Amino acid sequence: MASEKILEQKKQEVSEIVEILKSSQGVVLSEYQGIQVDKDTQMRKEMREAGVTYKVVKNATLIHAFNQMGYKGFEEDLKGPNAIACSQDPVAPSKLMSKYAKQIDKIKIKSGVLEGARIDIDKVNQLATLPSKEELIAKVVSGFNAPLYGLVNVLNGNLRGLVVALNAIVEKRQEADAS
Repeated sequence: MASEKILEQKKQEVSEIVEILKSSQGVVLSEYQGIQVDKDTQMRKEMREAGVTYKVVKNATLIHAFNQMGYKGFEEDLKGPNAIACSQDPVAPSKLMSKYAKQIDKIKIKSGVLEGARIDIDKVNQLATLPSKEELIAKVVSGFNAPLYGLVNVLNGNLRGLVVALNAIVEKRQEADAS
């Protein structure tokens, strides 16, 4: 039987994973085994920069954490060495894990979580093709800017026409005063 200290440590690990899952919009579960250190370091660095938490987690810990979160259907995925990639951005983990799964043949995406439900590898790959939150915001902002630029050009055109008309009036008056 496990000692109280070990049980407390395991409970702590589970609660840590539960907290990560609670604060995440997107989660990707992948197989993790035999990755070269330099590639793993590069991948982890890029994930940190993108705001993605990447952790290698024991299956028993994941099972308990998923049960606490109410996630169902992961029985087949939780075999072998696994890692999770989690982020507040629902698309970022899928994008990065898909990118590295293509570069590193040892990484195999198994499934993911989106809005509290299990998604399969096909849905993870679909998410990976979506633009990121920042890209979508940039597109919306540029969509707002286009009509504004048009309005400014129209107003500038009207002002130019008014200035030309006023100059013509001033020139006529000057000619009339000169004669």
